Amino acid sequence: MEKMINLLPTIVSRAQSSNLMNFMVPVIAIILTLITGSIIFSIMGFSPLFALHTFFISPISNAYGISELLVKATPLALIAIGLAFCFKNNLYNIGAEGQLTMGAIFGGGIGIYFHDTNGIWLLPLMIIGGAVGGALWGLIPAILKTRFNTNEILTSLMLVYIALLILDYLVVGPWKDPQGYSFPKTKAFSDSGRMPLLFSGLRVHFGLIITLILIFISWFVFSKTIFGFQLKVSGFSPTAARYAGFNQNILIYLAFAICGAFAGIAGLSEVSGPIGLLYRDISPNYGFTAIIVAFLGRLHPIGIIFASLIIALTYLGAEDAQLFMQIPAAVGFVFQGLILFYLLGAELLVNFKLEFSK
Repeated sequence: MEKMINLLPTIVSRAQSSNLMNFMVPVIAIILTLITGSIIFSIMGFSPLFALHTFFISPISNAYGISELLVKATPLALIAIGLAFCFKNNLYNIGAEGQLTMGAIFGGGIGIYFHDTNGIWLLPLMIIGGAVGGALWGLIPAILKTRFNTNEILTSLMLVYIALLILDYLVVGPWKDPQGYSFPKTKAFSDSGRMPLLFSGLRVHFGLIITLILIFISWFVFSKTIFGFQLKVSGFSPTAARYAGFNQNILIYLAFAICGAFAGIAGLSEVSGPIGLLYRDISPNYGFTAIIVAFLGRLHPIGIIFASLIIALTYLGAEDAQLFMQIPAAVGFVFQGLILFYLLGAELLVNFKLEFSK
């Protein structure tokens, strides 16, 4: 038994990781995902080329497909750039899905209250409401961490299910549309409470512009401000941050509040954009999937834009695979899981090495 244990490798930290390999980690993860996906499709009896074409090329072969890609990439990119504020500070906020839901509730609640009102002020008010709702929900795990030293992973995750249950209660209870034929949904928002469409006949909406603006602001904060520098230092070395006089608690509050606000705006953009009302399933797990987007994009604004497009494509590809290949749409989650698996594996081998005992 002892000899078998000695055969196992030991994980040893590298003295210095390669900058080139750090840059190549997402590329390696995507290539390995495509290879593994081809093997899976072959085992299922499909031609790998046909399957990959159906999954990755066919969905964006026309203008409508590209517009749908942007529709799905918009909330992913916005949530992911918010998560970058937490992850850069070594705060693992897993509750973006709950913050998205609360943003939809707060902002959507304003839209429901003024459902028969038109005014240019309504949509900005709903966006502010979404940001406030997400930020307040994000501050709960921040307060619990700073006051009681609780684990933010557990608290933020549990708050997701509380937010989903609150939404479920509202759409089957006080906010239920009395003329909705008993379906668990609210009244539709007025035209003033809807995101303007950017192109006629397509679903791309103003939320895309908001996302790009916030990504640019985030890039500026990360690279040009003292706050961005403090986030990086605090995440890289909390001890050095304390010696430098950085207020750790303030950084935690701000990181969670910004992350929650961005997720809340993403939730409001969903319900005031493609959906137009509140109901139970307003998000296909965008909050959780955005974690993959953030890491695939290396927490960099430009990287997150490209990563959001790649992950959004897995949603569209899954729908086409179900339609043309007669396989479950859950295959999209398989590809997302493979990307995350290979991403973490490549990250591990770039920063650590395996040593075998002689």
